[in-house]
Amino acid sequence: MKRALVLYNSKTGTTERFALEIGDFLSHEGIDARVVSIFKFKPQDLDGVDIVLLGCWTSGLMIMLQHPERTWVEFARTLPNLGGKKVGLFTTYTIATGSMFKEMKRHLKTNPDGIHLELKSRDGHLKESHSLQMSSFLLKGEQ
Repeated sequence: MKRALVLYNSKTGTTERFALEIGDFLSHEGIDARVVSIFKFKPQDLDGVDIVLLGCWTSGLMIMLQHPERTWVEFARTLPNLGGKKVGLFTTYTIATGSMFKEMKRHLKTNPDGIHLELKSRDGHLKESHSLQMSSFLLKGEQ
């Protein structure tokens, strides 16, 4: 059975809700998924994990200069290289995400070209379009 780790940082609960819904989706797909706040993360949580999804809320000037907030950036910089794992990103936002995913990738030690999933949600709920993206992400490289 494949294993996934969904790591998130949430300010108001919206990103946490999105992370939990992502975890539920993965579980329904037959993947052993754990959802963990970055504040409760331990490096050994990555042991034996095939899929890592990293998420946080979008910070910035409403419609420009979007970026991950400082706590997530500091956390992301401590992660080991996630090479060999399927890596995806997710964010929640109020108005727009702008260059959010580019900025998230910049802080990871993983090759940005190896990140094949970018999910964004305004309300923290997993929509049908997200499910389709995730299904495609899970199948990538397995055909």
